Order: sequence, then structure tokens, then C-alpha cells
Amino acid sequence: MRAWRALRRAVASSSSSSSSSSSSFPADGKPRRRAWETSLSPLERVRRLLPPEEAAAVARGAAAAAPLPPRAPRDQDEEETAAAAPRQALVEAAGPRSGPFRAGELALAEMRRKHNSTVKLLCRLAAEAVLSSPGGGLPHRDIIGQLPGQVLRTSDGKRLLLRRPSLDEYVLLMPRGATIAYPKDISALLMMMDIHPGDTVLETGSGSGAMSLFLSRAVGSKGRVLSYEMREDHHNLAKKNYRHWRSAWEIGHVDEWPDNVEFILKDISTAAADLKSVTLDAVVLDMLNPQCALPVVHPSLKQGGVCAVYLANITQVIDLLDRIRSWKLPFLCERIIEVTHRSWSVLPAKLKHYKSSQMVETQESIEEPPQNEYEEIHIQDEAVLKESEYNESLGDAAETNHSVPYIARPSHWQEAHSAFLTKLRKFRPLLS
Repeated sequence: MRAWRALRRAVASSSSSSSSSSSSFPADGKPRRRAWETSLSPLERVRRLLPPEEAAAVARGAAAAAPLPPRAPRDQDEEETAAAAPRQALVEAAGPRSGPFRAGELALAEMRRKHNSTVKLLCRLAAEAVLSSPGGGLPHRDIIGQLPGQVLRTSDGKRLLLRRPSLDEYVLLMPRGATIAYPKDISALLMMMDIHPGDTVLETGSGSGAMSLFLSRAVGSKGRVLSYEMREDHHNLAKKNYRHWRSAWEIGHVDEWPDNVEFILKDISTAAADLKSVTLDAVVLDMLNPQCALPVVHPSLKQGGVCAVYLANITQVIDLLDRIRSWKLPFLCERIIEVTHRSWSVLPAKLKHYKSSQMVETQESIEEPPQNEYEEIHIQDEAVLKESEYNESLGDAAETNHSVPYIARPSHWQEAHSAFLTKLRKFRPLLS
């Protein structure tokens, strides 16, 4: 038994030595490579199975898909210059609007007064003029060259916040003859008509030019607005307000405000011959009897176009719809809405400590505002608008460094009703 085990060990040792020698030195005398060194990649295996022409095409595709060699590192100055180029372009594009005030521009000054009121003054800057306010005067030369958003002091030491007016603020503060269409209603009318840049829109009742300015911006430089007015004083005032806004815009902006409004002194009921060659994308009627204008404008309004009507009371809406029904005009009444805004007051509370209880009041409830908070005052080229807006910060260091309770509630003064907006859409009647 022992001899048999010794024989088995001798055979195993001889076989292992021969296998190792054969693996290291094969018959050709060259050392044999390991298995993982001779394995082929999937692409190489596929290429060996293909004809030579197709294999060459596969090799060219693999070379094209190979990653690019790493770029040489650029100089730090070059990288900073490349990164600053887009920022510089943005600054240059937005520069004129964020730049300082210039002579001839419109400036809006805000001053807070007691009883939680804010006074807004609109003026056209001139080097020799003076801005007169209830808190004292401020020469225009002190405003020219200043950046919007800065606070300046008047001759009486009152603070004035200076900035450029927005279009809706200019409309509310500009001189007016007729009652204007308010911005909250104009925005709803623009959505009703779905006006795009390049459209042709007809407006009846220029008034003071408020609707004309918003229509001008909506249709753009490629569009056109036809504004009819039968009263000469309203016609002249609308043209003046439109011209003043355009001239001030061109001073403070790179692009010009489009000169796309044609003010026409004529009764729309007698303008049927003028509109024969015009195709209207939308019509807005702001007049006492809009039903008189419908037979004139509907032939020029495109099929499916919208005629938006601005009416003061619901009785006028009923008269309009009754006239459309009796005259069998091709208009479908889609909507009749009244736009309302609800103002809120969110103010820091004023704490009063007593022996038995603690009372929390707002500054607004302590000082009652005057009755006529929304009266307008026009002084030569300046217009003053009083609003019930209050956002006074607490000056006491003890109240500033600690948490102060806030009270939120609807404002004591709310905007009253302005108009009913009626959306009429032109349709093609069925043939009998």
C-alpha cells in the first residue's frame, strides 16, 4: 500500500513539471502568452467575421467616434475674457434702461406722508426746472445724472424716491380730458382680443390716449392702430400724451417706441368708406353708443375676429346685445366680465402693554386716513396721485432686532367698479 501511494506521488509530480515546462516553453521555443492577453474585443471579433471592405468601414467609424485629445490649458486671462464676454453683452443691452436720468426723460418721485398715504409726482426733467412737492422743492439738475432707485431730499428735508415710471403709472398720472380706460381693464381687453405683433387694430374713442399706448406696444413696430375720435379736444390730448411718452422713451432706451398709431378726427359711423380697403384683426369700442359702430366695422373685421366693448354699466350691455339681435349682426357674445382687484394691507403691529392685557394694533388703525385718498392733483407738468399704500419699517432698534407680529387684512379702501367688458366674436352665418 505504501508503495502504491509513493508511485502515485511520483506520477503527479512528473506530470506537473511537464505541464509547467510546456506552458512556459512550447514546442516552437517561444513563451506562450496568457489567455487574457490574446482575447479579442467585441469590435475586433465582428470585424474578423466581416468582408475586408465592410471591416474597413467599421474601423473608420470607430476612429471617428474616438474621444478628442485633451486641449492644452488656456491662459487664465483668456478664460476670464471669454467668461466676461456674455456678461458684457448683457450689460450693454440693458445699459440705457438702467443708466442715469437724462434731460427730457420722465421721472417719478414718491414721497410718504402721514395717514399712510403716498404721493407720486410725475415730471419731465429739464435742467432749469424745479420739482414742486408738498414736502418742498427739488431742482431737476439734482435728479439728472442720478441712477433710478435713489432717495434724494427736498429743500424741506423730505425724502423722495426717484425712478422711471411704468406705462400704467404714466397712464394714471398723465393729463386727461375724458375718463381713461384703467390698466386693469386694458390688460383684460388685450387678452380678450388676443393681439399679436403685426396685427391691425381699430379703436373708437381715443379719449386721453391710454388705450392707444397699450395697443401700440401690443402690435409692435410691424402692426398698426387706427384710433378714431369725434371730439377735437380729446383727439389733440391723446396725440399729445402719446407723443410725450414716445419722446421720453427714446431718450432712456436703445430701441424706439413704434410710431404705429394713426389718430383720426372723425365719427366712426361715417367712416365706412375709409375701412373698405382695411382688414382688421381686432376692434375695441370705447364710446357711449358702441352699437352704432358695429354695422361700420364688422365688414372689415376678419372672420373669427374679436370686438371688445368697454361699457360703464350693465344697461348699456343689454342695449348692445338687443341691437345685435334686432339687426341680426354676425356677432356672438362670448363673455361679459367685470374686473375687480382686492387690495390688502400687511403691516407690522404696534404693541401696547397694559397692566391687565396686551393690545395689538396696526399703525393703520391708529391713524385714520383722510376721506378722499384717491384724488388727483395736476400742477402744470406735474401730476400727484395719492394712494393708500403703506409699508413703513419700524425704526426702533428694540423692535427691529426682535420678532414683530404682522396683521394682514383687506385694505380699508378698495378700487370701485370701472366698467363691464363684453367680448363679441364675428362668425359666418349659415346659408339658408
